Amino acid sequence: MTAPASSAPQSFAVPRGTLSELWHDKAAAIGLVFIVLIVFAALFAPLIAPYEPAAQSLTARLKPPVWMAKGSWEHILGTDNLGRDVFSRILWGARATLLIGAVTCLLAGTIGTVVGLFAGFLGGRTDSVLMRLVDIQVSFPGILLILLVVAVLGPGVWTLIAVLSVTNWMVYARLVRGIVSSTRQTPYVEAAEVIGCRPGRVIFRHILPNLVSPLLTLAILEFTNIVLAEAAVSFLGFGVQPPATSWGLDVASGRDYLFVAWWLVTFPGLAIVATVLSINLFANWLRVTTDPEEREKRFARAEAARRRRGRKGAGA
Repeated sequence: MTAPASSAPQSFAVPRGTLSELWHDKAAAIGLVFIVLIVFAALFAPLIAPYEPAAQSLTARLKPPVWMAKGSWEHILGTDNLGRDVFSRILWGARATLLIGAVTCLLAGTIGTVVGLFAGFLGGRTDSVLMRLVDIQVSFPGILLILLVVAVLGPGVWTLIAVLSVTNWMVYARLVRGIVSSTRQTPYVEAAEVIGCRPGRVIFRHILPNLVSPLLTLAILEFTNIVLAEAAVSFLGFGVQPPATSWGLDVASGRDYLFVAWWLVTFPGLAIVATVLSINLFANWLRVTTDPEEREKRFARAEAARRRRGRKGAGA
């Protein structure tokens, strides 16, 4: 009776030829390369950035990028209204933006996974109470809650992380609850319970492994929402505070100079757009690759296309 229980982890086994599949999906491959470059730049910003992000030089204020008239190689992407190097601020801003996104996804995912596991596994009244709590918080405007809490507690990186975690755990709870509820009735879980496995072992040994793939994909997609939320809150002045920097704060700082120094808003904005787009492209490929049903559909489409080409070639 133990054989069915050992088959639980098969649902998220990494398929062979993953790197080959990624290489054939050019959009996802480009997205992954850009993500790696952004993470590398954020980690090694102190070594790569030519200037400190808060270093001011009023004699060099509002210098244009190097390819424009009056631009220079000293400031590749120009300077802001205080003479701070835009390129250096983008590199250092990536550290704050990625830190907020990663820690928030980790905290929100942990809270949501625990709530979803309890709701899906225990069912009954526990499930009803927890899911009603999720429904109540989902009905409350997230950005309004963020602004209210940050206004009361004061702006800052860790305050923003805590608030974003509290306002984003519900999507993880709903996903986990749905998967656990369906997995709860599968033969290998029932077999594990029949042979006397404790609930903790059933959850962590037989149910939790099935959540790895969907949770990973969801976390990557939610990361983009966190990046956009951080940019919006920092733009409104409730997020990262000077002298620290983030992409959202850079956009907010340059909005008053939009028609005089367009590069102050454009380059941090492009960094946000490129990061979000790259993550979405990679997450879409990851979702298809780790989902057996999606892989079967993609294989069927490719096989049908190959047969059509074969019939056309034979007819010619």
